[in-house]
Amino acid sequence: MVNPLSNALTTIYNNEARRHNQAIIMPGSKLVINVLRVMQKEGYIGEFEQIDDGRWSKVVVQLLGRVNKCGPITPRYSLSYRDMISLPDHVRKYLPSKEIGIIIVSTSKGIMSHKLAAANRLGGVALGYVF
Repeated sequence: MVNPLSNALTTIYNNEARRHNQAIIMPGSKLVINVLRVMQKEGYIGEFEQIDDGRWSKVVVQLLGRVNKCGPITPRYSLSYRDMISLPDHVRKYLPSKEIGIIIVSTSKGIMSHKLAAANRLGGVALGYVF
């Protein structure tokens, strides 16, 4: 596996498309857990639990049926504070509208949505999108 974040977001999207109640993400990592926390705060997913079985870490995510599309942003673009407000074309192509959905951003204060990063006047690197 090359990109665990891409695998996690694709697993969530595929399970949502099949209308499953939960998704099992393997392997779990700190990055995946932090991205899931952002998605949970924004109301896209429910509770999640990390299970350590000795070899791999698994994450069980409760799905709410609110994710229409999610995925990674590759290559990971750097975004300044001004880019967070205006969302340039190379990032805006991932969202259907400026007001709908979030871009998940890694900042110096941690991983957060682009709306929260703009409110805190921070820049960062775009990791993924959800709407």
